Amino acid sequence: MPGIRPAGHGCLVCRLSTGGFVISAHPVQKFGHNPVDVRDTDHYTEEYVPSFVEKWDSLIDWDRRTESEGSFFIDLLRERGVKKVLDVATGTGFHSVRLLEAGFETVSADGSAEMLAQAFDNGLKHGEHILRVVQADWRWLNRDAHGEYDAIVCLGNSFTHLFSERDRRKALAEFYAMLKHDGILVLDQRNYDAILDRGYTSKHVYYYCGKDVAVEPEYVDEGLVRMRYSFPDKSVYHLNMFPLRKDYTRRLMQEVGFQRIETYGDFQHTNREERPDFFIHVAEKEYRITAEPPMEYSEAVGTARDYYNSADADAFYSQVWGGEDIHIGIYDRPDEPIAEASRRTVERMARQLDLTASSVVLDLGAGFGGSARYLAETYGCRVIALNLSEVENARHRVLNAERGLSEAIEVVDGSFENIPLPDQSIDVVWSQDALLHSGNRDRPLEEAARVLHPGGHLIFTDPMAVDGCPAETLRPILDRIHLEDMGSPDFYRHELARLGFTEVGGGFEEHREQLITHYARVLDETRRQEADGLADKVSADYLARMKKGLTNWVEGGRNNHVTWGIFHFTR
Repeated sequence: MPGIRPAGHGCLVCRLSTGGFVISAHPVQKFGHNPVDVRDTDHYTEEYVPSFVEKWDSLIDWDRRTESEGSFFIDLLRERGVKKVLDVATGTGFHSVRLLEAGFETVSADGSAEMLAQAFDNGLKHGEHILRVVQADWRWLNRDAHGEYDAIVCLGNSFTHLFSERDRRKALAEFYAMLKHDGILVLDQRNYDAILDRGYTSKHVYYYCGKDVAVEPEYVDEGLVRMRYSFPDKSVYHLNMFPLRKDYTRRLMQEVGFQRIETYGDFQHTNREERPDFFIHVAEKEYRITAEPPMEYSEAVGTARDYYNSADADAFYSQVWGGEDIHIGIYDRPDEPIAEASRRTVERMARQLDLTASSVVLDLGAGFGGSARYLAETYGCRVIALNLSEVENARHRVLNAERGLSEAIEVVDGSFENIPLPDQSIDVVWSQDALLHSGNRDRPLEEAARVLHPGGHLIFTDPMAVDGCPAETLRPILDRIHLEDMGSPDFYRHELARLGFTEVGGGFEEHREQLITHYARVLDETRRQEADGLADKVSADYLARMKKGLTNWVEGGRNNHVTWGIFHFTR
């Protein structure tokens, strides 16, 4: 049910004046000798053959789909005052019919004449609706369809049929252009992150609801998911799809011009404790005039930002850690002050670098800026401190000014998933215990590779899962930090090798015992300060959750589920 049609292809065309369709299509699916090599946007026309389209409604199961979906899309559109809708991925008409029944003025578009013919018949069958249908290619949507719309809906995992980023950007730009100034785009996609990272599971409840139809991936890699559809009559069909990662899709929407993007999982706000089958993105076109352009954060980074901007977090980290270095320390003895051990980590990392007064260091996730100040004062280098918490950054700037370092350290509000610096402009990328907060950790690594000079150094620490430790084992820790998973030593080694980095020394200097000591030490200090009045500055609920979280880290380290250490690579 994709809304795309290849220019110049032979299968056409719906005659709206007569309500009839002229359809020409291959009788069977054709994928050639090596199906997993078929990664072409236009190939879908050979996938949606008539016999497959005839079975599509049994795959969807309209009644069960209506029950599982409820009024989610109807309510969403009504809440935003939508009246006129363009359904660009009509398929066999399920959502177009539901929109018409709800009173929306609806135009139904698709790239497959076979799908549109079935949709037209379904409109008559379900409520005697006469669908206004148009065959359209998303990449030239303004050519094939006309008018402006309050909303465009692109549902049924259809956007995944676009195999090139150029096609995806072009389609999104066409959607954007056909929306009214305050219009919205509603686009859904499979949870490919879960498929790529953890394997395929499905509740088989929300989208493909047919009871007797088996749907599963037959082949998966970062550029292709080949889905297999098996029906009760023993017939088997396939679709080749591009596995869109959630945050990548959101970023493309933002870069095309959509300002605010909200993402749901299986018709609910995304929940870290569940693994949704599908994501639904709601992107707003409306332009809001602000003093600064809005920043777009991935869900995981946005969650971390909200946390570190909270009054409780600001008070806790400034009070317990001392407001200077807020990362894991390297301890000489278990009862050593946290600030001394934390500073020792900075010193140990800095000794591995040949920093000079001409060096430019980028500190990702700089927190209160203790590392940046140490580097600037000790080596005279310039530091760009990128951090997502405006509250922490305000404290950072005040501390810099008090030490006369405002000129040496530039504090930048932003995310390490989209570093606001030019290519090859940095000598050293430095980060301490921050990358775990990314839901897509290869993204900040890619950004680090982009901004580093040839021969530049990447040095960072991160609390991680031990190699091979399943995410479910880490669930108490993950729930506390609002993440689905963590990195691991092998993950970082693999990704850094992919990006062209080479190891310095052994590449990774592991200190799991320091993670255990550190979190045990912070837990003890929290309890001590709580008895001395910390609860007057930090809420009781926050302290209870913090103590539980620290206990989980200590137990995870002792059980060899989590680890920590220093990575050092050059590029």
